[in-house]
Order: sequence, then structure tokens, then C-alpha cells
Amino acid sequence: MDTGSYYEPIDEHRYKPTPHTSGAWDPAEQHFSPLGGLITHAIERHLAAEPDSGLLLSRISFDILGRLALDECEVRVETVRPGRTIQLVEATALIAGRPAVRARAWRLASGDTSAVAGGGDGALTPPEELTTWELDAVWPGGYIASVDIRPVAPPQPGRTAAWVGTGLSLVAGQTAGPLASYVALVDTANGIAVRQSPTEWMFPNVDLTIHLHRQPEGRWTGLDTTVTFGPTGQGTTSTVLHDVSGPVGYAQQILTVRPL
Repeated sequence: MDTGSYYEPIDEHRYKPTPHTSGAWDPAEQHFSPLGGLITHAIERHLAAEPDSGLLLSRISFDILGRLALDECEVRVETVRPGRTIQLVEATALIAGRPAVRARAWRLASGDTSAVAGGGDGALTPPEELTTWELDAVWPGGYIASVDIRPVAPPQPGRTAAWVGTGLSLVAGQTAGPLASYVALVDTANGIAVRQSPTEWMFPNVDLTIHLHRQPEGRWTGLDTTVTFGPTGQGTTSTVLHDVSGPVGYAQQILTVRPL
């Protein structure tokens, strides 16, 4: 098995996870972060077979339907709402023949709006000026061990801004686009700003929704993350997404909070 990637292709639609995908809550499961990137990669491969429309992927949402076993997965993609200016694509990742994740991606028309562009936060301190945080002291699993995490400031309970990067390819032998490679690191957000020790409390997310106002560039994913726990077992992880040039959008996750 190629140890330089998160997945090995089996055929056009099926992929075998490598040990680098193993999860933080259970090393016998896949961490959702690389799987989200794989689904985005499959969507982009599906769209590459269609005529170039100039549309940009502007929102992608993932619903995690169950256990993400560390087993081969199949990703099926279809365009459910074609259009010249707005398009909706759906994808389903199946593990052991059962739907494990459903994703919906909205693509919107591109155009020059630079004259009115603005808003959002300032840029984060560049990753080259920061040092690596050994997050595998907090979380187990091959995925966490595979990433380079560089906090902008000392992490606080429920509040951390950090860069995440990796030297691994998403799929062995295939060139993933910058968006799929970026998305493959976003789900790390729920693990960098923990409010309680994961050996005492569980707070896995059951979804991930990403909204983009600009397409991310470069090899680093910037996460400016806030985690909130409510009083009735629910929580949220809210993240301003960055690349090295500044903010690119937002990510939201809903958490199920439970004592171990």
C-alpha cells in the first residue's frame, strides 16, 4: 500500500484508504477530513467530464450517516440540477455497500466582482513564521499523525487559529485539484480547539458545511475556530477559513456532546 497518500484507487469510483486516514475517535475508522477531500475530488472528476461552464464550487455540505469503517469506499456522483449559472451536484460515499456520507455541492457563475469585493477578517500570520504543534499528544490516529499543524497563538479551550498542511497526496497516482486538497484538511477544525479532554468527553461532528466567497489557493488550510457546547448535549464548531492570502469562507459543524 502506498504510504504517500490517503487513498489508493481501485477503479474509477472505488478507493482503498491507507493507514493515514485512520480516525481520532477510533483508529479503526476513517477520519472524515480526508474522506471529505476524496468526495470533493470525485465531484471534480465528474465535472471534468462535462463541458466547461465556468461555474465555481461555492458551497459543499456533508452529512455523515454512520460509522466510517476503514474499508474501501465507492463514491457516486450525479448532477441533479444542471444550469448555465447555478448547478447542484450530489455525491454519495458508500462503505460496505451502505451510504456513509451524502454531499451536496452548489456551483455558481463566476465573474469579475473585484470592484465591490470586501469584508471578512484579516489574514492570519503566515505558516512559515510558526512552529509545529504535536497534536498527536491529544488525539490518536493516522490522520492526525500525518498533518503539520501550526497554531497562530497558544491554543485555548474552545478557541484556536492554526494552519494545517500535509505532505501526502490525496489519491495515489491522481492529481487532486487545490479545492479538494484544501477541503481534505477542513474537518481538522473540531480537533484543534477542544473544550474538554477527548478522554473524558465525546464531541464528534455529524456534518460539515463549507461556504466559499473565494477559491482557496496554496497547500495550507487556515482554520480560525471557535467551539461552543450547549447545555443539552449539542455543540457547534465554527471556523473562518483562510489561505495564505486571507479569508476564503466559513465552515460549520454540529456536534453531539456526550460524557465518556
